[in-house]
Amino acid sequence: MILSVVSLPVAVSALAQETEAQEVDALEARAAEQELVLKVTAPRLTRNLYDTPAAVSVISAPDIQRGQQRQQLDESLDTVPGLFFQNRYNFAQNLRLSTRGFGARSPFGIRGIRILVDDIPYTLPDGQSQIDAIDLDSAQRIEVIRGPSSVQYGNAAGGVVDISTALGDELPEAGRLRLDGGSHGYRKVAFQGNGSGDDTSGIATLSWLNVDGHREHSAAEKGLLNTRVSHEFSAGRRLTATLNALHNPKAEDPGGLSLSQAEDDPEQATTLAKRLDSSQTVNQQTFGLQFDDSLALPGHYSVTGFYTHRDFAQQLPFPGSSRIAYDRDFYGLSSQYQQASHLAGMPLTWVAGLDVHRQSDQRRRYLVSINGEVTGQSQAETQNATNTAMFGQGDLALSEQLTVSLGARYDHLRLSIDDHWLSDGNDSGSRNFREVSGVAGISYRITPVHQIYGSIGTAFEAPTFTEFANPNGGGFNPDLEPQQALNRELGMRGLLGQGLSYDIAVFSIRVDDEILPYNLGSQTFYENAGETRRNGLEVGLAWDISYAWRLTSALTLADYELRDFTDEEGNDADGNDIPGLPGELWVSELEWQGRKGRFAALEWQYVGDLYAENSNQTEVDAYWLVGLRAGDSFQWSEQTLNLYAGVRNLLDEDYFANVRINANANRPVEDRGYFEPGPGRTFYAGLEWVF
Repeated sequence: MILSVVSLPVAVSALAQETEAQEVDALEARAAEQELVLKVTAPRLTRNLYDTPAAVSVISAPDIQRGQQRQQLDESLDTVPGLFFQNRYNFAQNLRLSTRGFGARSPFGIRGIRILVDDIPYTLPDGQSQIDAIDLDSAQRIEVIRGPSSVQYGNAAGGVVDISTALGDELPEAGRLRLDGGSHGYRKVAFQGNGSGDDTSGIATLSWLNVDGHREHSAAEKGLLNTRVSHEFSAGRRLTATLNALHNPKAEDPGGLSLSQAEDDPEQATTLAKRLDSSQTVNQQTFGLQFDDSLALPGHYSVTGFYTHRDFAQQLPFPGSSRIAYDRDFYGLSSQYQQASHLAGMPLTWVAGLDVHRQSDQRRRYLVSINGEVTGQSQAETQNATNTAMFGQGDLALSEQLTVSLGARYDHLRLSIDDHWLSDGNDSGSRNFREVSGVAGISYRITPVHQIYGSIGTAFEAPTFTEFANPNGGGFNPDLEPQQALNRELGMRGLLGQGLSYDIAVFSIRVDDEILPYNLGSQTFYENAGETRRNGLEVGLAWDISYAWRLTSALTLADYELRDFTDEEGNDADGNDIPGLPGELWVSELEWQGRKGRFAALEWQYVGDLYAENSNQTEVDAYWLVGLRAGDSFQWSEQTLNLYAGVRNLLDEDYFANVRINANANRPVEDRGYFEPGPGRTFYAGLEWVF
């Protein structure tokens, strides 16, 4: 008994010391994360976050990687205000991303948002973006711009997602092996190794993913290789080579269901998707070379050259002209120079640069019978897009607190088609666009950690080659023009006390000649929709409740409205909601972080209701999703074993992971295949061995 009485305070003291150590470890980890986000580079002018007159969010490595499957960008970015994701489970159509309404019209992939990885563009000159080759196992940092500052990237009115992967000397030298498994036949293996010697460093990441899918005919296989080799000639002068390779031998498309089909059996694929074996195969290789120099000139100079080759083949889930193939070459050069100087005795930081990018697609299209037999060819053409642009931006500090910013960009975009399939006439042609975009902003730093800002900017978004399809025949649709956006934004960000950071933005956007899809038969075409208005509020909060507990929350309230527009049935749609966009989004995460990598996180997400077509006849119900993930780490000698597991859709909610906007307009509304049901409750688990 005496021993018990004596040991009690000792045990309490030990527990208190352990708790205090946990809190210190967690605090140091959080401080390290905050230090990473002080500088932002995505607006092309590197500056302190609290001097940036734009809605910019920065995601660091722990939030990208800790306990995540690292399959799709939404895992890392769903707590960024203003971003809306769909279609994460259909690898044939790929993830759809929209911000402030831009990108919502895309039936697959991403439109209207500029994607960069290690300063290499993943957005083509015609505005299309493919993100299937992004390697989240390598990602170390993601910056997101929403609003007018994105004009510095040209043909993208909605924003920028700028992803940086690790360099060999940025991580401790080690090998890392990850093994994952989970529901619906999910298997993934990833290996990463890095090292450095003298002034040269390298890193390579190789992964392979297999998934059977939660619906019939939704299996996928994908392999990724991402390598970077860097040589530092001297402090401030570095050459980096990047190689990224994608091998996607199978990605099945189960097709969109009508509401009655989805309610009857949400896991089914459409009959035509199975009969035609709708799917895609992709092989892509990207090579980039970047040179950074801070020594030769007073400022900092960088130049990036890149080349991407992509082989693509896809069978769409309907008969007719539905088998597509192309070989693509995409290459270019981007350069910029940044310098800090003075103007009239006031500090001036400025950047100027040049982008020259070219895309060349050798495209074929084939006719397919209802039984899946190829009966002929309907397209053989070369599509070329060349974009040449100059840009400049400057920040002038009128005082220690007040900074004004001005920027402009000139783009010359030329799109051309050389028709090689002349049996139905010669559909060759070209379109030229010369666009000037500008942005003006003001930033006032109330205190070192409180800022208010305002900005106004213009941006354009040209139709892609796919969107230029002519409903009256081949070649370019002569009635389709780029959409023009006027972006206005007011924002405030800061840090309250030692634990609560906030980021608030109010935006108002007017878009003229909005590009929206409609269907004729089974094929999608596009038209200018007159005008749209987008007004909204974005709120982001991060609260360190204690050293171990953190709450992150992102709320978006928005109104997206069509103006002066006639819908697909010839009815007046003035005042209707833009389809595919919820008016309310709320994502929150409560995270506990213990010692030596132990963690647990609970996430909940609310997506408000939305409409499936321009006529607003089909309302898609709102839904809640809840997820949970946790993990622990074990160390011995110089090796570490990380264990983690997660559950998605914890409450087994019925919802639609994707809505195919304006699909099948030739059918009665109740028979249109708008819906792709999301999976029910799913599990995954994995281990990572660091050696």
